[in-house]
Amino acid sequence: MIKDIEMMKSFRLKNILLIACAAFVFTACSSKSEEEYNKPAVYWYNKMMKQIGSNDLDEADDTYTSLESEHRNSPFIPSAMLILINAHIDEEEYALANFYLDEYIKRFSLSKDIDYARYLKIKANFLGFKYQFRDQQLIDDTLVQIQDFKVKYTNSPYMPLVDTINARLEMAKASINQEIADLYKRKDKELAVAFYEEKVKESWIAPSEIEAVKVPFYRSIFE
Repeated sequence: MIKDIEMMKSFRLKNILLIACAAFVFTACSSKSEEEYNKPAVYWYNKMMKQIGSNDLDEADDTYTSLESEHRNSPFIPSAMLILINAHIDEEEYALANFYLDEYIKRFSLSKDIDYARYLKIKANFLGFKYQFRDQQLIDDTLVQIQDFKVKYTNSPYMPLVDTINARLEMAKASINQEIADLYKRKDKELAVAFYEEKVKESWIAPSEIEAVKVPFYRSIFE
C-alpha cells in the first residue's frame, strides 16, 4: 500500500515536471517570438544579411518582410532587395528572384541602380532557360526586354553582359527554328519547312554556325 502511494506520488511529480517543462518551452518560444517585432531597420537588415550568409534564404525572406512591413520607406529596402535577388539567383530560385525584381522595378524606377535591376531580370530569365521547346515564349520576352534595355540604358556598364545574353538567346532561337524545320522535313510538310527555314535565314546567325541548344553552353558566362 505504501509502495503504491509512493508510486502515485512519483507519477504525479513526473507529470508536474513535464507540465512545467512544457510551460517553460512554450513561454520561451513565445517570448522569443514576441521579441521579434518593432525593431530598428538596421536590426532587420543585419539579421537578414546574417541569414543569407548562413544560406537560410527562407528565414531571410521572412526577415525582409519584417523590415519592409515596419520600415517601408527605409533606405535599407532597395539594397536589401537587390541582395536577396542575387541570393535567390545564386540558388537558382529564379521565380523568387523575379518576384523581388518586379517589385523593385515597380517601386524604384528612378533609382540609380535601375539598369542593374533590369539587367538582373534579363539574367534571371536567361539562367532560367532550361527546356528549349517549352521556353520559346520566355526567350521572346527576354529578347524584348534586352531591346528595351539597349534603348534606355545605352551607357550602362552591364551592356556587354546584356549583349552576350542577347547573342546566345538569338542563337538559341535560331537553333529552335532549325530543329522545328528538321522535324517538319521528316514529316514531309514542305510549307512548314520553308516557313521555319526562312525564320532561320532572317536571324543574323549563319545556319552553319547553329548548334543544338545545350543549357550549360548558353549559361556558361555566369558559371
